[in-house]
Amino acid sequence: MKLLTHMLCLALAVTWAHGFPCHSAAKLDRCQGLEMDAVAVNEVGIPYFFKGDHLFKGFHGEAELSNETFAELDDYHHLGHVDAAFRMHFEKSTDHDHMFFFLDHQVFSYYKHKLEDGYPKTIHDVFPGIHGPLDAAVECPHPECDEDSVIFFKGKEIFHYNVRTKAVDEKEFKDMPNCTSAFRFMEHFYCFHGHMFSKFDPKTGEVHGKYPKEARDYFMRCSNFSAESDHLDRERCSRVHLDAITSDDPGNMYAFRGHHFLREDTNDTLTADTIESAFKELHSEVDAVFSYQDHLYMIKDDELYVYKTGEPHTHLEGYPKPVEAELGIQGPIDAAFVCEDHHIAHIIKGQKMYDVDLKSSPRVAGIERPISLFSKIDAAMCDSEGVKVVVGNHFYVFASPMIFSTARILPEQRRVSLEMFGCDH
Repeated sequence: MKLLTHMLCLALAVTWAHGFPCHSAAKLDRCQGLEMDAVAVNEVGIPYFFKGDHLFKGFHGEAELSNETFAELDDYHHLGHVDAAFRMHFEKSTDHDHMFFFLDHQVFSYYKHKLEDGYPKTIHDVFPGIHGPLDAAVECPHPECDEDSVIFFKGKEIFHYNVRTKAVDEKEFKDMPNCTSAFRFMEHFYCFHGHMFSKFDPKTGEVHGKYPKEARDYFMRCSNFSAESDHLDRERCSRVHLDAITSDDPGNMYAFRGHHFLREDTNDTLTADTIESAFKELHSEVDAVFSYQDHLYMIKDDELYVYKTGEPHTHLEGYPKPVEAELGIQGPIDAAFVCEDHHIAHIIKGQKMYDVDLKSSPRVAGIERPISLFSKIDAAMCDSEGVKVVVGNHFYVFASPMIFSTARILPEQRRVSLEMFGCDH
């Protein structure tokens, strides 16, 4: 099939008088179980998944042409794909935060999405002792590896490349399948093989736990999952960011992501289910949720849904209603929370937080406060620990809404999957 596509593109090249490259017109759907060619995390922590001449940014969203972000790839390699990729993440290296892409026997180095002068170069000129074509590559900083290194995968051959000395140490990873792509995320190392993945020890290649697992369950936002999926484990350990989170008056926590949600009761028992099953009027994709007086206020786009807490949750008659009419602010919004025993809903929209007095009628978006620490907040809640602000795969705790809005220094970064849901892998 690849050969046929290649021949077709060559045939069409005659008609592309202005030299435009031939790209696949097929619409790629990552939820159909694609085998990614390469994966790398950019300088701000967003994973890039490469497939053919396309690129998926983050854990959801449609594919775009790779040349829209890395234009020069087309100048040298019209018809192929990125074989391997990684971000150099060693602060002592002159190439810190550079992204490297490997295509056949060449390597491209980008910094802030701009191709570095002199590139592309042959792989062995930049990484002596390493030859293409490669299957995968991943950075391995000390102490996760003995020294700052890059791990290269070529079939069953595994090479540790020492960034400082340029020495190459060939390894034998007996437990590992052949990786079609690999990347480091949240200090863990993942080998993708087909649309499955395994977490591995970068020094030994050992794979611990129940692997392989379905990549769509943990690294993509898909509405449907394989029949073999462990739904609770998937939701606890997913790397896809939360859409919303709240804690109700009795202390039960609800965390929403895509089409599913997690519920942790006061006995620390976690359950996972579809949003459709418990909040059928919402279906999926909640923007923000907050709890007030035994009710869950759930915001989706420009509408507000209200449910009385309990088993089952009761949808209040007359809802949904416009967010602006109920809260005095136009939707959509990013996050919302109410602290215990208070009646102020703190509404986060972009880099601003608004206070809405829930006892007032009509309700209006009152005091406006700027948020300087984050450009985008995914979810927020308030409980006995304080205000928990979720950004990507991490959260931060502030003692109060006022401290959150005036803070200039980030508190300790904490992992959502581990510290909220007890996922250790």
